[in-house]
Amino acid sequence: MNYISLDDYKKAWVFRHKDIPVSDIDAANIKPMTSERAAVLWTTMVSREHDHPDFFDKTDWCAQEQNFSQEINWEDAWESEEPQFPDAILNHLDWQANTTVYFCMARDNIIETTFDVFKRNWQNFMFLSDGSLLIGKKRSTMVQFLESGIAKLGEKPSA
Repeated sequence: MNYISLDDYKKAWVFRHKDIPVSDIDAANIKPMTSERAAVLWTTMVSREHDHPDFFDKTDWCAQEQNFSQEINWEDAWESEEPQFPDAILNHLDWQANTTVYFCMARDNIIETTFDVFKRNWQNFMFLSDGSLLIGKKRSTMVQFLESGIAKLGEKPSA
């Protein structure tokens, strides 16, 4: 089994927030990975050495400044009256709605969904924005969401 139910996910409260509800259909497509599956994906796509973004160093591609082209403020959009996913991020990623995405918080904590579901519920995901990486399956563009309200737009280097 690669996933745990959203009901059993330790941080499921972010998807049950009364002010930013998630539809039942979207909730069914927000799939927290088991810690074993998350560890495999993290090691393959994020870091072989470090378990959490707080510990990234120059050996990790996601800590190397040359892999990031721009920083934008996501928090302004999050707090606005009509909170739309920031256009700068949409334009940078240039992903299709059905792109499989991984919201990577730590070696043992990754959520899989589609880009469309992520965009509709991005405010909920931002409660988990502690250096979290949004990576698309078979995509080089990515974004790192910082707790400070900044999003770093970047590219994964080719393997």
